[in-house]
Amino acid sequence: MQQQLSEIQNIVEDVLALAKQKGASQAEASMSKVQGIAVSTRLKEVETVEFTNDGGLGITVYHGKKKGSASTADLSAKALALTVEKAIEIAKHTSEDDCSGLADKELMAIDYPDLDLFHPIELDTELGIQQAIAAETSALNIDPRITNSDGASYNANLGTKVYGNSHGFNGGYNSSRYSLSCVVIGEQNGDMQRDYAYSVNRKANLLDSPEQIGKDAAQFTLDRLGAQKVKTCKVPVLFHREVASSLFSHFINAISGGSLYRKSSFLLDNLGKQVLPDWLDIKERPHILAGLASSPFDHEGVKTQDREIITGGVLQQYLLTSYSARKLGMQSTGHAGGIHNWLVKNSGESDQAMLQKMGTGLLVTELMGQGVNIVTGDYSRGAAGFWVENGIIQYPVHEITIAGNLADMMQNIVAIGGIPETRGSVQTGSVLIDAMQVAGD
Repeated sequence: MQQQLSEIQNIVEDVLALAKQKGASQAEASMSKVQGIAVSTRLKEVETVEFTNDGGLGITVYHGKKKGSASTADLSAKALALTVEKAIEIAKHTSEDDCSGLADKELMAIDYPDLDLFHPIELDTELGIQQAIAAETSALNIDPRITNSDGASYNANLGTKVYGNSHGFNGGYNSSRYSLSCVVIGEQNGDMQRDYAYSVNRKANLLDSPEQIGKDAAQFTLDRLGAQKVKTCKVPVLFHREVASSLFSHFINAISGGSLYRKSSFLLDNLGKQVLPDWLDIKERPHILAGLASSPFDHEGVKTQDREIITGGVLQQYLLTSYSARKLGMQSTGHAGGIHNWLVKNSGESDQAMLQKMGTGLLVTELMGQGVNIVTGDYSRGAAGFWVENGIIQYPVHEITIAGNLADMMQNIVAIGGIPETRGSVQTGSVLIDAMQVAGD
């Protein structure tokens, strides 16, 4: 893969040189190549086996403030030359935009660390099949109420990513990603429920065992059997850590440059203002070794760096690409392509202690629908989970809707659990909000 990385960097260098030769004032190119397998089983029989060996190159050229982009999956010299010509032709016919162009040269990641993102193993379909079947077998043997399987899947991907531009930057790295998941269906007295469990890691040997994943999928499904509706009420809501990160994904959207310069954010003009409780901090740490969201540079070659997003509840940082930064009269923060390992401060409680703190209310373990308005902050989503009284789970609930306003919800976070969810770009514990509207019967 190291040889592949060098070869791709050479292709990017050649394409950039060709763009300059053709008259582009600036140019940038990115190329990726992924090799992988995806195996799925159902009821312990193989359903699909897919092999991936994909690659593609995209180039953007600038003629002054005019921009043109083109891409190709054909990496022959003739196809690459044609792609450059198409991008230049497109640029000639676009309107000028004073904010277009490469990120500033001084922000480039000229020196960047090895983040330990690449842990290759042989792409073995037999291993994948064994892992998926073992997960299903484990789930189906837990309890006779687990009556069916919605399948298990194993994925292994080895990738190379390179980005270069006419500032002279040409960087790249290899990465790996492995995952195993299982979904099962349970039935009790005519009530059918489904749930799942999964594991994901840069290192294949650090995935949870298929037996554990199957056991978890079955137990989560069993816990949902006998679900009821609840009466419409206004109560505290505890977002389980597996869904709590979605709250922060809306927050990320609201402080991203695109939403801000379009004036389509409920957090417009809140930089330097209190937006979360004064005990809450959020740190971004893009250089965590083997982190799932770690990256030495963003999609524009801007070097990533540690950032304090929230300190004492105060918003310290917008998330800006070079384009949105120019629109706002600011500087890129290295967020082209997304965030890099957010660490949300917890308040120290265990999940059980948070249930006690909530007293009577709703524990949410699943969210459905897209009823979130980033412009106003209005929040309304379908939910399922458990009804809690006196800090003790009473019964599962489903077919309910929870509603509020994100600005109020964020300010009214009462506690964040001490066990974080680590399988995504936002690492947070369960989040307790003091009151939300719950619509049921």
